[in-house]
Amino acid sequence: MIVITGAAGFIGSCMASKLNHENHHDLILVDDFSKESKKANWQDKQYADKIHRDDFFAWAHANAKHITCIIHLGARTNTTEMDYSVFERLNVGYTQEMWSLATQYRIPLLYASSAATYGAGELGYVDDESIIPQLQPLNPYGKSKNEVDKWILKQGKMPPLWAGFKFFNVYGPNEYHKGRMASVIFHSIHQINETGKVKLFRSHRPDYADGQQRRDFIYVKDVVDVLYWFSRNPHPNGIFNLGTGKARTFLDLATATFHAMGREPVIEYVDIPEDIRDKYQYFTEAKMEKIRESGCNHAFHSLENGVTDYVSEFLLKNKNF
Repeated sequence: MIVITGAAGFIGSCMASKLNHENHHDLILVDDFSKESKKANWQDKQYADKIHRDDFFAWAHANAKHITCIIHLGARTNTTEMDYSVFERLNVGYTQEMWSLATQYRIPLLYASSAATYGAGELGYVDDESIIPQLQPLNPYGKSKNEVDKWILKQGKMPPLWAGFKFFNVYGPNEYHKGRMASVIFHSIHQINETGKVKLFRSHRPDYADGQQRRDFIYVKDVVDVLYWFSRNPHPNGIFNLGTGKARTFLDLATATFHAMGREPVIEYVDIPEDIRDKYQYFTEAKMEKIRESGCNHAFHSLENGVTDYVSEFLLKNKNF
């Protein structure tokens, strides 16, 4: 059995879909399944059982001999949440307990870290584990992910095979429930349909023009393909970047969205909200050499191809993956 935490969420539900497409139906879905807004993410998946996240560890200790892999994607991901105690329980403590479980029963473990750990990028975006203790995340979410990474690197005992992944800016289907935290593409579709234009954040730094803030945008299908490869192949243990290795501007992203809809771009710039302005990343770009050296040679979607697939096959059809 393959355990997927966060299975009702964005990336977790896409991971379940990927596994179903690869003919894996012995899945254990773990999450809080009470939220109606997430129901479409998991209700059509094929799985052996679904378990509330609070009940998972009791179940796992009783069924550990049947678990072949744990893909731990469950987390509180709201970057505007300032109460660190929320992240301490759901992100830090839960992942530490998951690590201990996988170590005790010798179960391979994959888990989600985040590019938010890099903060403003003062030390660059290279997945060198020696710099992890020096990273300065900009928000409590990023701090929680970095605390997990630091803790794991100090552990003398570990699962037989493990990997953490610093996800960069992931977009794609099954993020319909995320509200403010959904991708720019998701919000752009609604803005275009309602007003004919897209609002992007104005730059508040002199070294970046409006719309020229750059992020490493990665399509969720690429994320789950890489995770699947790691779940099926021997690889070095460690913490890896998971982006495309190519930063693109938010203007590029909005333009690709308009083109996917067959429309000419109309852009309006608005101020970055004050509650996130001093925590806003103006540039991220994953260094991808380490993951390539692991043996994973996945070919990533270009921004234009990923956006076109997301818009035409999912958003405009109101479909889930």
